[in-house]
Parts: sequence; structure tokens; C-alpha cells
Amino acid sequence: MQNTSEDAQDQVAILKMPDGTEHKLKVLQPSFGNDKFLDIRDLHKNTGYFVFDPGFTCTGSCVSAITFIDGPQGVCLYRGYPVNDLVDNADALQVAHLLLVGELPSNKQLGVFETEIKKHMLVHEKVKAMFAHFTINAHPMAMMVAVVGGLSSIFSELDPGNEHHRWLACTRLIAKVPVLACMAYKTSIGQPIMYPRADLTFAENFLYMMFATPMEEYKVNKVAAKAINAFMILHMDHEQNASTSTVRIAGSSQANPYACIAAGVASLWGPAHGGANEAVVKMLEEIGSKENVPQFVADVKAKKEGVRLMGFGHRVYKNYDPRARVMKKLVAEVLAALDVQDPLLGVAQELEKIALEDSYFISRKLYPNVDYYSGIMLKAIGIPTSMFTVMFAMSRTVGWVSQWNEMVSEGQMRIGRPRQLYVGHSKREYALSSVESPSDGTETTADFSKVMAEKEVADIPEGKQDAPAAGKKLYNIRRKASTSFKMELPDVPTR
Repeated sequence: MQNTSEDAQDQVAILKMPDGTEHKLKVLQPSFGNDKFLDIRDLHKNTGYFVFDPGFTCTGSCVSAITFIDGPQGVCLYRGYPVNDLVDNADALQVAHLLLVGELPSNKQLGVFETEIKKHMLVHEKVKAMFAHFTINAHPMAMMVAVVGGLSSIFSELDPGNEHHRWLACTRLIAKVPVLACMAYKTSIGQPIMYPRADLTFAENFLYMMFATPMEEYKVNKVAAKAINAFMILHMDHEQNASTSTVRIAGSSQANPYACIAAGVASLWGPAHGGANEAVVKMLEEIGSKENVPQFVADVKAKKEGVRLMGFGHRVYKNYDPRARVMKKLVAEVLAALDVQDPLLGVAQELEKIALEDSYFISRKLYPNVDYYSGIMLKAIGIPTSMFTVMFAMSRTVGWVSQWNEMVSEGQMRIGRPRQLYVGHSKREYALSSVESPSDGTETTADFSKVMAEKEVADIPEGKQDAPAAGKKLYNIRRKASTSFKMELPDVPTR
């Protein structure tokens, strides 16, 4: 890994504290790009102050040499290579080797790497047996969280300090997660699980395991395989996003890497992260036709309740997402080659056209991101929407293991431990709620069920309740501040 720029080592920023004292903060610069960072690691030690940054929008949590992003310029580089160049010229396993090792493989290195990956694609029968115990309506992502974590029960003897052990963990995960993804899909539709074939490429194997059955020979469509290869590359890594940061946080405690990746899968499951392309497809279906796009845009600008523009904007990119440019071109090629007439593509193109010409969206730097077109492409290939996030997890596993390995191998194992800005109660004394003693003079302790029962009586309108017994008083309950938690029973079958 390259060091940060030495030009900034002598630069400092002066922070003036409320009491008039000053604290010097070192200025750090990356080896490439225009970002600048203030080194606040000694801030609390020297000043007693913390920094407040919800969502870590302005915080650099680590040093990494894997992915570079320039949001304002719309640039994304894997180990220095533009991601669009890699999509056009490289195979998914070549890019996986690049992210994991740091360099593109030679032909000989690639052959060895492919052989090793295919060797690890077999899944332990005990892990496979886990799928038999999921309910028929289990979401594929729920299965993935369980079975990826379950790998840690098979490969439990692992020393993170051992380079060979780390390599085994990384290559096993790259190989097995796509297989587990297809097993999850087959389980969800009740079809028999299909094993990978040694004569197929990484992307071709995925399609074979997804759509083949024992009934007949399955021939992989080359256009679909090219699209899956591109999807994998585009989603392999994206710097310190929510799921990658989750993997690093879990790994910082020296947890088993399979458990760390399972944590990443769980983080990715959320609709604000990995489920965004599914949300885009749902939005386009609700719009319905190109004629309805202007009204939808007007509703978005008016902030109409229940109307959200999905697939536009990004936490980092303030320009057109470079991955979205590739995906836009790819989806048109796939639909044409497969002879798929999807009206959603016309709706998406019309919405993009109007949004990119509207000052409302331009001023807010809302441009299409990679999720905007990817759902349409996956849908054309035959991937169901329930598998969209699983596809994302399968691809991002390469980045997760690369980030984990970088963190462990380069000594960045300081355990993640953010602080909080506390807004709760100040210190208070604990005391049991007191009640009036009964007539015999003995003391009693309030029983919660009794309290609630008598409160229900107290809430009955006057004249509609029996008077309390003579000499008795109803309990006086102080209502606590409400929380966001509600006890609700799911409206789903229990079997």
C-alpha cells in the first residue's frame, strides 16, 4: 500500500476551543485525489472533546489501497483501473484477483486462481443440509445470512495472523457465496439444487446453477453470461460503504471471517443499500407508462406523500455514477440480444431524460446511480426481484474479503468503537413505586399486572365502572417517554 502524501505532513489546521486554547490537527492527503483529512486521533486526549458525525459522512475510518472514488468527477477505480475499462476487457475472476492481490494476474496466475476457485465451489454437505430447514416462504437473503455465517462452523480453525489461512478464507468465500446464492434460490422455488461445472466460467456457472434442472440439458446464453460478468465487476467493491464498514467493524474484533461476511450480507439486505435496484423496478412499475412520467416528476418535486425518486443520487457521487453509464449501455444490449420488450426501459429512459433537464434535480446533483438500470437488466435475464440483493451480495463478497484481508494483513486491527452524544436522563436514584398500605398495616409491592388491570378500570368513562372498594385507591402510574418500539404480531402463517 502506498503511503499518504508527504507534502501534507507539515501542514496543520488550528482548532480554536471555546476556552480560547488552540489545538493543532495534522493534515493528511491520500496518494491520489484531492481529498484532505484532519487527523483527530489525539483530539480527545489533548482537548477532552469528541467529534459528532452521524452516518460517518465526514469521517475516514481506515487507510485503503483497493478502490478510489472521486464523487464530484464521477470516477471509480479498482486498484487504479477505471471500472468501465475492466467491464469491457476483463473476466470477473481477473478482477477478483486484482482486488484481492493488487495486480491483474498473468495467464499462468489466472489459471491457478481459476482452478483454486472452482475447487472451493463444492459446499460441505452439512451446510447444504441447512437449506432443508428453511420455510418455503423464507427470503433468499435470510437464508444467505444464516448459511454464510454457518460456514464458520465448518471452517472454525482459522488464525487471522496466518497469511495462508487468510487466503483460504478469501478464496473459499469468493467461490462458495455464488453457489450458496443459487442454492437459496432453488430452495425458495422448490427445485433441486444444481452443482457447478468445471467447464464453465464463473459467470456461466452462476446462470447454470440458477436455471438448470436435472430434466434437460441447459445451454448458457452468452449474452446473459456477459451481462452477469459485468454486473459482478461493477458491484465488487465501492470503498467504505455501509456493508463494507460493517465487515471491517466485525473483523476488528478478530471475529471469524465467515461471520464477518455474514454481517456484511445482513447490512446489505436493507432497502437503502443493496435493495435499491428492487425499489427502482417497483417505482417504474408504479409509474406504468412514459405518459405518466411528467406527473410523477411533479409529485416528486412537490414532495407528495408516498412518492420517492429511486435510483437517483448517491452519498458519494455528485455527478453521473460511472457504473450507471456502463449499466445503461449494457441493459439496452441485453434486451436487444434477448429480444425482450420491456416497457419499463422506456419509462426509465423518459424519467432520466426529464430529470437530467430539470433544474430541480440538477441543482441537487441527482443523477442516475448503478441501481437505476441494473434491475431491468436482471429482470430481462430471468432473475426474480427477490434475488436482486443476493446478486449484489454475491458480487460484493470479493470486495468484502479484500477489505478484510487488507485490514488484518496491514495491522489496522484497532477495534471499532464509536462514541455517542448522550441525550438521556441524568443520574437518578432507583426506588420501588410506593402504594398506600392496606388496612392491616402490612406493606405490599406493586404488581405490574395488577397495576395495569386497575389502570384499565380507571380509564373506563365515569358512570360505567364499579366504584372502588372503600378505603382503596387506584394506583397512580406515571407514563414514561414513548419509544419507537412497538410490540406487533406478524400477520403471517405460523407454519
